Amino acid sequence: MAEHIRSRVKYVIGPDGSPLTIADLPPTSTKRWVIRRKAEVVAAVRGGLLSLDEACSRYTLTVEEFLSWQNSIEQHGLAGLRATRVQDYRN
Repeated sequence: MAEHIRSRVKYVIGPDGSPLTIADLPPTSTKRWVIRRKAEVVAAVRGGLLSLDEACSRYTLTVEEFLSWQNSIEQHGLAGLRATRVQDYRN
């Protein structure tokens, strides 16, 4: 039985416009999720650098948590990821 090998991109464009590789992603031990780190993980998944499952496993995230980050970026930009202002951005 032949295995399907998924081609992986070498880099994606990060939230600041610079190339983002696997090596540039936040460490797997990250506990403090600042806006930039959240945005980098979302960009990596959107661009195909990581799959959703890989990102959730790597960073011990739930799918719902990741999707909330992605939704916040789509609706409010990077400011939507700011934890201290979450009440301003949630419906």
